[in-house]
Amino acid sequence: MSPIQLPISAITSRFGDRFNSVRAQSISSRFANLRPISEFLDVKRMSKPANFAEVQSRVNYNLSYFSSNYAVVFVMLGIYALITNTKLLFAIVFVTGGLYGIGKLGGRDLDLGFARFTTSQLYTGLMVVAIPLTFLADAFGTVLWLMGASGATVFGHAALMDKPIENAFSEEAV
Repeated sequence: MSPIQLPISAITSRFGDRFNSVRAQSISSRFANLRPISEFLDVKRMSKPANFAEVQSRVNYNLSYFSSNYAVVFVMLGIYALITNTKLLFAIVFVTGGLYGIGKLGGRDLDLGFARFTTSQLYTGLMVVAIPLTFLADAFGTVLWLMGASGATVFGHAALMDKPIENAFSEEAV
């Protein structure tokens, strides 16, 4: 079985060469460098940064060092958002099931005996139902909440988590 490749090149191509390593990774290799929870939540290393330059330095270091842990935090917040928004979860399951059912027809028409529907009509009908259902489920608000909650959590952790002692002195000018 081939590894799952995420089609994120459309997003990451705008940022230059910074994300080339992320684009070429499979999901299993992406989460291979998870840091232990005891290191990720080490309260002894949490401290208030002295100035904005220190915040920038910490964020730059921690975003690359804990990148897999931050991805897990994002996934966990996404799961929480779906569990707490059952209308959106239903809409996603409905659309996924509809697409799966239409795909199982293999391009043939759906014959119910009293009516015959083409694949195009089925996709149109699914879209006509799915769009209002998605608006009623407040998908846009959930996505905005997910972006805000994950951004505040990730950047808050990255700004407050101090670098390890061995790395703090390696960047100082000699």
